[in-house]
Amino acid sequence: MELKRLKELLGVSEENTSQDFALTFVIDNVKEIILNYCNLEKMPENLLTTAYRMAIDLYRNEKPGENEGRIMISSIIEGDTSTSFRGMDEVLKESILRDYRTQLNRFRKFKR
Repeated sequence: MELKRLKELLGVSEENTSQDFALTFVIDNVKEIILNYCNLEKMPENLLTTAYRMAIDLYRNEKPGENEGRIMISSIIEGDTSTSFRGMDEVLKESILRDYRTQLNRFRKFKR
């Protein structure tokens, strides 16, 4: 995966380097997710498009590099009013993996 291509897909100009660190992190994170899920040592060429789509989703949803972590409401109780929150990181990673699991399963190797 290339930083330049990801920036083009996201509509970020090549001259704009303010998000390079966050985008590089997203690229590394997507590679790690794919390799770990598929039990592979090297990224297959046939998964590059899927990897870029995953990177775009992670970048747009996670907003790496922002100061405040994203949270979501996990439960609400109305009697005596109680609201619980949890971080979005784990939810987003699971949903990203779920959205692309069909494509990834074709390349998955099972450990013995």
